[in-house]
Amino acid sequence: MIKAIVHADKEWGIGRGNDMMFSLPKDMKFFRETTVGHTVVMGGNTLRSFPGAKPLKNRVNIVLSRGQVRDDCIIVRDYDALKKEMKRRENEEIYVIGGGAVYKELLPYCDEVLVTKVDAIGGAEVFFPNLDENPNFVCISESEPQDDNGYRIRFTTYRNTNKQSL
Repeated sequence: MIKAIVHADKEWGIGRGNDMMFSLPKDMKFFRETTVGHTVVMGGNTLRSFPGAKPLKNRVNIVLSRGQVRDDCIIVRDYDALKKEMKRRENEEIYVIGGGAVYKELLPYCDEVLVTKVDAIGGAEVFFPNLDENPNFVCISESEPQDDNGYRIRFTTYRNTNKQSL
């Protein structure tokens, strides 16, 4: 199963300056607990945004990057190679974790999207497609609002009703 996981502001903004716009401990805990033990897929800028530019622990990290050479994660050079690697792992849970271009390219192949909605505007430079306006996605669950480091958040799940095959 392929899922995307992201947090987005009220305008579906997801990032600014190659970083997240909000520090959300509950959301980070949810991300960690959801993705640990699974495969994560990301672009090279997302990997570079991590502390020390190191891959996430206790996960298989697949990185789309034309320039990086590393032995601590799986590097693929283009979307065709990325899709082949994901197809090879089709019996695993795979989480697409960013950035914006990777989300946009892989969204049609996702079964579900886990969105932590932040009730704020973060001044984003990078945006996630607005799933509320996408006829292929339906919100199937939404948590009650809760506080996270001074922000109101809701955990939501969207299902892709028109998933494409890799």
